[in-house]
Amino acid sequence: MEKGKGVMGSGRRWAVDFSDNSTAPSSRDIPDPPGFSRASVDQDDSAVSRQKKDAEANWKAQKAWEVAQAPFKNLLMMGFMMWMAGSTVHLFSIGITFSALWQPISALQGVGKVFEPYKDNKVDLLGPKLLFIALNLGGLALGVWKLNTLGLLPTHASDWVSSLPPAQEVEYSGGGIPL
Repeated sequence: MEKGKGVMGSGRRWAVDFSDNSTAPSSRDIPDPPGFSRASVDQDDSAVSRQKKDAEANWKAQKAWEVAQAPFKNLLMMGFMMWMAGSTVHLFSIGITFSALWQPISALQGVGKVFEPYKDNKVDLLGPKLLFIALNLGGLALGVWKLNTLGLLPTHASDWVSSLPPAQEVEYSGGGIPL
């Protein structure tokens, strides 16, 4: 039996021989079409590799901007959760508030790690990093505002009364009948 031909009843799988054993001229013997040269293929390869590098740089820049805008979604979600928690001091509102403070602080500590995968000579990461920092500072400000709303920040004079010296007595009055 010839290679590439099988018999259905024998249970063998079909096999295909891709080697060219024919006597016909191969594609290597056919001349190039007009306007085509082998040197242009090498130039096209360098142009293609340059296009791939440019496309990769554009993709990295786009992903860096997406990562930079991610805290905005967190900011909206945290704001809604704080609104739902109310303005009274209880366990849930304190937990939400400290979560709103902790998340931006930890994100700000890891700015370099967040943008590490997108480092490239062709990608400018200054804009995305600044946006990322600004949005996390906005989240931190939201948490501080919630602390103030709950009355946990010392913003009134009565919060500092214990550190003030006692007031001087201006008058003394006495009276009554001694017995």
